[in-house]
Amino acid sequence: MRRASGEALRRWLSYSLMFLFLASCGGNKLLAPVEDRRIKPLSVPASYSVKRGDTLFSIAWRYGLDHRVLASKNRIVPPYTIFPGQRIYLAANAPRAAKVSKPTPVGKPSQQPPTKAPLKAVAKSPSRSVKPPSVQPVAKWLWPTNGKVTRGYSSSVHKGIDIDGKRGDGIYAVAAGKVVYAGTGIVGYGELLIIKHSEVYLSAYGHNSRLLVSEGMQIKAGQKIAQKGSSGTDTVKLHFEIRKEGKPIDPKRVLPAR
Repeated sequence: MRRASGEALRRWLSYSLMFLFLASCGGNKLLAPVEDRRIKPLSVPASYSVKRGDTLFSIAWRYGLDHRVLASKNRIVPPYTIFPGQRIYLAANAPRAAKVSKPTPVGKPSQQPPTKAPLKAVAKSPSRSVKPPSVQPVAKWLWPTNGKVTRGYSSSVHKGIDIDGKRGDGIYAVAAGKVVYAGTGIVGYGELLIIKHSEVYLSAYGHNSRLLVSEGMQIKAGQKIAQKGSSGTDTVKLHFEIRKEGKPIDPKRVLPAR
């Protein structure tokens, strides 16, 4: 009887240990990094209603689009001013935005009809072909901060690299350019800066604790633009991205070797 009871106890302990092992193995699947859930590419809707704080660049960034194509489709000219409530067409098969006509000035009609001046022949100037603005390449790239790269680029999920460090560490512009977005309107990036370096290249700096520059500012290469933090994530780090013609590329392709 005692031998049977001992055998049953050993079996119970064996099954219990096996159950705990399998449960621990399965539980690890739930510990996915924050970015895997938050920075997955969004499906592009036909249109988007502009919210306060949006810029044309942040909308293009959110959906992985080229800001130049977006501006052309919606007949938005530089400096790409948009306003809350404006409908921006995104999808390739979405209708092209209608051209906005200038408002007609309202005034009192004149008492007398204007006199008609005689028409004069106007000499036509020879037509000139308009050349598109030349795109200047980025002459030199710099690293945005000190620290170890803790997570690399992945074309399917992680659109940039993560660099560790201490809260308050300096974040620096990787090249000269203009700040085209500063805020928290894009989920998963926390306090985010986007800098336009040319008509082709943009860079982004996420999870900052403090932004030191604002939208519209011209930035020099190597200028301190933010402080490292953990906004929008669970650890102190810089999430850094470079996009070429609206599409993410591996930053290590252009950053200098360390």
